[in-house]
Amino acid sequence: MSTMSRDIAPRGSSSLGRSPAVSGLAFAVLSAASFGLSGALAKGLLDAGWSTGAAVLARIALAAAVLVVPAWLSLAGRWQLLWRNRWLVLVFGVVAVAGCQFFYFQAVARMQVGLALLIEYTAPVAVIGWLWVRHGQRPGRLTLLGAALAGLGLLLVLDIMGDVEVSTAGVLWALGAMVGAATYFVLGAREAEGLPPLVLAAAGLTVGSVALALAGLVGLVPMRFTTDVATFSAITVPWWLPVLGLGVVTAAVAYASGIAASRRLGSRLASFVALLEVISALGFAWVLLGELPRPFQLVGGVLIVSGVVLAKLGEPRAPRR
Repeated sequence: MSTMSRDIAPRGSSSLGRSPAVSGLAFAVLSAASFGLSGALAKGLLDAGWSTGAAVLARIALAAAVLVVPAWLSLAGRWQLLWRNRWLVLVFGVVAVAGCQFFYFQAVARMQVGLALLIEYTAPVAVIGWLWVRHGQRPGRLTLLGAALAGLGLLLVLDIMGDVEVSTAGVLWALGAMVGAATYFVLGAREAEGLPPLVLAAAGLTVGSVALALAGLVGLVPMRFTTDVATFSAITVPWWLPVLGLGVVTAAVAYASGIAASRRLGSRLASFVALLEVISALGFAWVLLGELPRPFQLVGGVLIVSGVVLAKLGEPRAPRR
């Protein structure tokens, strides 16, 4: 999941270094590439016998463990901030972190990684619809054009009139991930009352881990681990290597670098660079799994990404403070 709409525009960027834009772009690319690796690594574990719940729990629990110390230092003893934002952290952790990743991994288990991510990436369009219905924020023409373009791209990706068999269950799980991602964007765009973004990420990962572990204990979510090797194309690796990659690279590094990017670039530019996650996911799926969507599905993916870009360009700019 990318860092789209996580932070507001950067303040005091001159204190962040001599070239915050360059470092911000580097962090944004690192974040997108890191997030894009998650689907391919997860599919290797799922094919080896791991359950979806176990793969997600390993990812977010390890990431929470990595980020807890930096988050504690960032909080600097201001524990009242966590209590003041407890409902934000709770919903963020359960829906936007654990729920979104669980649904995405469920989709990946049933369809190609790239297709699942493309469906999830229609989330910004869903956010536009939510803001229109819930808050009366009517989108402009450019935003509506982007939404229509993304919708057309989604039809191409799903090939609803063609002969390519796409898992219905996989599509539904991917749409569930889209709802989780939309929730992530909506909550991430809110200006919490003084809660540092790194603390929100670490707290959300911790809450998500606890919620998913409890769901596993009561039998709601199957938890099946295995020490069998994981196979990626022609490469076989020990089970702990993709687990380490999921937790450290695709979660801890991805969240931390995404936050750093948003601090330097602002949410608008960072969200555009975050679209590289789609290209990254397609590349990793091709190299590690041998998966590559058909040409017309790739065209649909281009339309989805283009539609999201247009939709974002059509958003009104936040007023300067």
